[in-house]
Amino acid sequence: MFVGRCSGVERHKWLKILDVSSIEGSIPRDFGADAALVQGAKSILASLEALNARWAIVTSGTRALVEGWLEVLKLDHPKTMVVAEDCETGKPDAEPYLLAKKRLGLSAETVACVVEDSVAGVVSGKASNCKVIGLATTHSTMQLRQAGADFIVKDLRSVEVTGHDPAEGVTIKICNSLAD
Repeated sequence: MFVGRCSGVERHKWLKILDVSSIEGSIPRDFGADAALVQGAKSILASLEALNARWAIVTSGTRALVEGWLEVLKLDHPKTMVVAEDCETGKPDAEPYLLAKKRLGLSAETVACVVEDSVAGVVSGKASNCKVIGLATTHSTMQLRQAGADFIVKDLRSVEVTGHDPAEGVTIKICNSLAD
């Protein structure tokens, strides 16, 4: 449903987004039984929640896709999320992570930590002044290194949240880095 006036181009853009969102939203429902959570992810998220730390999901996927996967994988919904519909320019541009920083109450200059499994995501994180932990799950260590990842790990069992200070942020420990 459209409220107000939209040009034909704007209407076409929104119809395209709605169609993609609808299609992506069906993926977790239809293929969720085949999903596997990155090892260590639940532990990291539980640690961040227990410490009341600020964190976000930043993805090139649609809101419907992300919410579907969170339900299928039985993960809590984050307080802050940036999805495809929120950005004019997606990854590898800095916009998605800069928007996440803003929504988290951080300045653009704040050095945050990003965990990424894609080359475009690593580039986006670096462009937004973040330290990037590359997950070698979908791309090779070499590809992640060339994209600029500061650390590369096989999965999130190599990353541990060791503390949190509301003024200073989260402290993490990285073990078994594949490249640093």
